[in-house]
Amino acid sequence: MRHGWDAQDRAAPERRVRGHRAAAGRGCGPARTRRQTDTGGEKGYVIRLVLADDDAVTRAGVRAILATDPGIGIVAEAADGREAVTAVQRYRPHVALLDIRMPRLDGLDAAAEIRRTVPQTAVAMLTVFGHDAYIARALAGGASGFLLKTGDPRELIAAVHAVADGAAYLSPKVAHRLISELHGGRMARRVAAGDRAAALTAREREVLALLGAGLSNAQIARRLHLVEGTVKGHVSAILDRLGAANRVQAAILAYEAGITKGRG
Repeated sequence: MRHGWDAQDRAAPERRVRGHRAAAGRGCGPARTRRQTDTGGEKGYVIRLVLADDDAVTRAGVRAILATDPGIGIVAEAADGREAVTAVQRYRPHVALLDIRMPRLDGLDAAAEIRRTVPQTAVAMLTVFGHDAYIARALAGGASGFLLKTGDPRELIAAVHAVADGAAYLSPKVAHRLISELHGGRMARRVAAGDRAAALTAREREVLALLGAGLSNAQIARRLHLVEGTVKGHVSAILDRLGAANRVQAAILAYEAGITKGRG
C-alpha cells in the first residue's frame, strides 16, 4: 500500500475478503455482539468491518494488514463514500473504516450519515491528511477513531478493536497535535492575553473583567460605585491600551486572560 503500508502480500487476503463478503451476503442482519458473530466460518470475537477507500492499492494494503488478525472480518468494500454508506446500511457492521477523500461523498460526510442512520456502527477515519479541520469535522461527525496512513500498521488493528469495543482511538501523531492545541495553543493565548491585561491599571482590569461578563457601562458603574461617565472613560482607555476595535474584542481578551467576573 502507498504511504508505508504496501509491503504486504495481497493474494491470500483477497481470497479471504471474498469469503467474508459472501458470508455477509447470506444475511448477517443487524450488527450483533462480537461473541455472537459468525463470519467466514470463524466463531468468536470477530469484528465485522466495511472498508472504504477510492484507491484499490490502498484498500489491498489495509485488507492485508487486517487479514493478519483473525478477530477482524471485512464484510464489504467500497470505492466511494456513497457506496460505503450503502454497504453499512446493508451489512450493519461493527466498524466502518473510511478514507476521508473519496468521490461522490467524502468520508467525513459519509461518517456523519452512517452515524445518523446506523448508530450502532462505529466509524474510524483513515487518511494521509492530519489537518486540524479534518480531525475536528471527523470527531464532530461522530467518528471514534482517526488514523494516519503513514502510521504503524499495528495502530490500524488496535484502532479497529478499540472503536469496536466502544472506545476512541487517535493516531499518536493526531493525539499529540490535539494535546498541543488544547494545552499549548490555549495556554499560549491565555498567557498572551494575561500579559496584555497586566498592562492595564488595577481599576481598568476591574472594568475589563466586568466588561468581559457582558455588563453595560451603567451596570459596571453600579457594581464599582462609579459614575457612568467615569466608566466610559475607562472603557475607552482599555480599548486603546489593548488595541481592541470594540467591546467584543476586549471581552474575548478578558475571557482568554481568565479575569472575567460573573454578572451576579
